[in-house]
Amino acid sequence: MAALQSLTDPELISLLKEGREDAFTEIYLRYWKLLYNSANSVLANDELAKDIVQNVFISIWQRRADVEIQNLKAYLQQAVRFAVFKSIREQKVNDAFYERLAQVTVEIIHDNPLLYKEQQALLNMLINTLPLDCREAYHLSREENLTYKQIAFQLGISEKTVEKRLSKSLNHIRNGLTVGTCVAVIMHCV
Repeated sequence: MAALQSLTDPELISLLKEGREDAFTEIYLRYWKLLYNSANSVLANDELAKDIVQNVFISIWQRRADVEIQNLKAYLQQAVRFAVFKSIREQKVNDAFYERLAQVTVEIIHDNPLLYKEQQALLNMLINTLPLDCREAYHLSREENLTYKQIAFQLGISEKTVEKRLSKSLNHIRNGLTVGTCVAVIMHCV
C-alpha cells in the first residue's frame, strides 16, 4: 500500500481501470476527507455527507472500466457537488440544512455584494411569477406588514384563503431561492 501513496492520480486511475482494489483504496484514502468536508459544509448533516461520499466512491468502483477521468480530484469534487445538489432537490435535508444555508448565504452576501444583488433579482423574479392573487397576498403580508385578518378584509376573502395563498407563495419563493442560493453556496464552499 505504501508504494501506491507515491503514485500520481493518473497512475492510480490506470490501476483502477485494471480492477486493482488497492488503487481504489488509495484513491479513497487520498480524497474521502476532502469530499466529506465539502458535502458536510453545505449540508451540515454528517450522515448524509458520509452517504454521498460513499455513493460517489461506489459509483467510481462500479464504473471503473468505462469512466474517463482526466483530473481525479476535480472529477470527484464535481461528483460530490452534483450529489449534494441532487440531495437538496430531493429534499433529503432537514431544518439544520436550511439554517446552515441561511448562515452561509449571509456570509457570502456580506463578502460579495454582487451576489446579494443577484439574490434580490431572483427574489423579485420569483415574486413576479406568482399568480396574481398570491402575489397580492404576499405583497400585503410582507411589504405592507398586514395581518391575515387585515388582508382577508382588504381582499374580501377568508383568512383561510389568505393562509393558503401565502403558503403557496412562500413555498414557490423558498424553492426558487433554495435552488438559486444552493448553486451559489455550493460553488462558494466546494
